[in-house]
Amino acid sequence: MAIPLVKHNIIKKKKNKFLRNQYDRKITVPTSWRRPKGIDSRCRRKFKGVTLMPNIGYGSNKKTRHTLPNGFKKFLVHNVAELNMLMMHNRVFCGEIAHNVSTLKRKAIVERAAQLNVALTNGAARMRSQEDE
Repeated sequence: MAIPLVKHNIIKKKKNKFLRNQYDRKITVPTSWRRPKGIDSRCRRKFKGVTLMPNIGYGSNKKTRHTLPNGFKKFLVHNVAELNMLMMHNRVFCGEIAHNVSTLKRKAIVERAAQLNVALTNGAARMRSQEDE
């Protein structure tokens, strides 16, 4: 099994999501973030005690951005040829088999990943055989 080249501590500046202004007042307003654009909006004018707005200061550290908790960065794999691209990068990237890959090709990808010493995030997915009822 491959181990990451360097494993940094991932520090998040804000763990909970940015929620839409006044989503709790009206049922028709969903929680997903939208920027307030009203001329008198307290949130847009950044008054104290109102909803926080996302800005560049909440961004992640460039060294740890897109890094998974296991220390690797994710690379989506659809076939064995795409997995071969990770041959020289198996200490930085780990493969993730795409959701629409069949069981037969999954087995080939998992075998080749073991040969190349590439970590897979979902290597065991859809590998068990189902018994007929």
